[in-house]
Amino acid sequence: MATFWTLGCDADEPQRLAAFWALALGYVKEPGFDQPDNASIIDPDGRGPAIGFLRVPEGKSAKNRMHVDIRVAGPGLGDDAERARLIALKVPELVAAGATVVAEHRYGDILGHVVMRDPEGNEFCVA
Repeated sequence: MATFWTLGCDADEPQRLAAFWALALGYVKEPGFDQPDNASIIDPDGRGPAIGFLRVPEGKSAKNRMHVDIRVAGPGLGDDAERARLIALKVPELVAAGATVVAEHRYGDILGHVVMRDPEGNEFCVA
């Protein structure tokens, strides 16, 4: 049996970052964790881990040692062309929500993944 766990994240603006990641991942706010200095989001289907955001005084100062990969095609790699189409749809949605594009990576002629930063500069990939 797997252990339940929560991903804990430092933040300048916990509510803003929680709202961004809820949109990015299809999560919802976790009831009871909605304070100015903390926020938490959960998978509405109960499959994925909770993600907590806690206000800290220091800002981000270096590249992430871990990052999230948003797998738009679901489990497995799926069809390359379909995954590329889904990546191309997801990236503009995340940019509109405050993310920035860092780099696009191609595997031959196919879009393989896009490196992005969330509104507070944390790196992640859309793959």
